[in-house]
Amino acid sequence: MTSVAEIDWKSWTPTMRGTLLFVLHDDHALLIRKKRGLGEGKINAPGGKIDPGETAVEAAVREVQEEVCVTALDPEHRGELWFQFVDGLRLHVHVFTARRFQGEPAETDEALPLWIPLAAMPYDEMWADDRVWVPRMLAGQRFELHAIFDADRMVDHRIRSWPGD
Repeated sequence: MTSVAEIDWKSWTPTMRGTLLFVLHDDHALLIRKKRGLGEGKINAPGGKIDPGETAVEAAVREVQEEVCVTALDPEHRGELWFQFVDGLRLHVHVFTARRFQGEPAETDEALPLWIPLAAMPYDEMWADDRVWVPRMLAGQRFELHAIFDADRMVDHRIRSWPGD
């Protein structure tokens, strides 16, 4: 499988559902350097798996609290990511932003918090797909991305903005 066009995304089902939540403050984003798990060592937004019985927004807020000790307030759903990995992992991720938060970011055993200037996103240290959708998200667009990954290398992708954006 080397093309997103080869996949019937309407019948595709994820093996894992997750979230990412970008806390935005002034001209910075609260990102993390991941210390373990999928994407270990990469810079990303806080996020993780959606637990059974939990909504995507509840999971996003919980994961930010667990990873960087901050409570995101009034998260806004910005997009969805659909990842097919050649090893079989199928990941569906809801992306949120929040412009208000409580608490001070603190390092945990999961993540090192980093306030990154929006104009200086460290794309070389992030997942390859981030170059495609993060600028759209930061510009206020809503989006949907489908991508195929071989380990951490993006093989193919397709992105579209949601109607009205």
